[in-house]
Amino acid sequence: MDRLARFGVVGILGVALLGGIGAKEQEEAPPPRATGPQEAEVVGVVIDSHTQQPSVILQGKRDKRHFAMAIGPAEANGIAIPLQGVTPPRPLTHDLFLTLFGRLKVSLTRVVITDLRNNIYFAVLYLSVSGSEMTLDSRPSDAIALAIRAKAPILVEDRVFDKSETLQPHSAPTPHI
Repeated sequence: MDRLARFGVVGILGVALLGGIGAKEQEEAPPPRATGPQEAEVVGVVIDSHTQQPSVILQGKRDKRHFAMAIGPAEANGIAIPLQGVTPPRPLTHDLFLTLFGRLKVSLTRVVITDLRNNIYFAVLYLSVSGSEMTLDSRPSDAIALAIRAKAPILVEDRVFDKSETLQPHSAPTPHI
C-alpha cells in the first residue's frame, strides 16, 4: 500500500473512531459552568478550636462549593440563634430591623454576597419598597442574619467562592452552633 493510501485508511479509521468517541464525550461532558450568583445555605456557625474565631459556613446549592467566613462573636450569635429556632425574650438588633421593615412596608427579597477584597467580604441587601427595588450595602454577617429571619434567599457570587478557596485553612473548625 502506498503512502497516500495508508494515510487515507488511517484518516478514515481515525474519523470513525473519533466520531464515536467525540459523540460519547459530548454526551458525558459536564454542562458549561454557570456564572453569576448562586443560592447558598448556611451550613452552620463554627468556632475554630485554635483561634476561638467564629465563622459562618455557606454552601452553594448549585455546585456544593463551600467556604467559611470569619465573623465576630456577636455576629455569630445573631446567625446561630435563628438557625437553632430560638426566640429571644427581647428582640435582637436583626429582629428589630425586620420589625421596622415590616411597619414601613419594606421587605427583604434577597441578600447577595458580592465580593471578597483584601480578606473582607461584601454584601448587598435587596429590599422591595412600594413595588420598587432598593439596595443597601451591608456586612455579610448582618445580611445573613436578616435573611435567615426573613426567610429570604442568600446568594453568593461565583467569584466569592473562587476567591475564598485561597483563604481556606487546611484544618476544619470545630462545629459550635
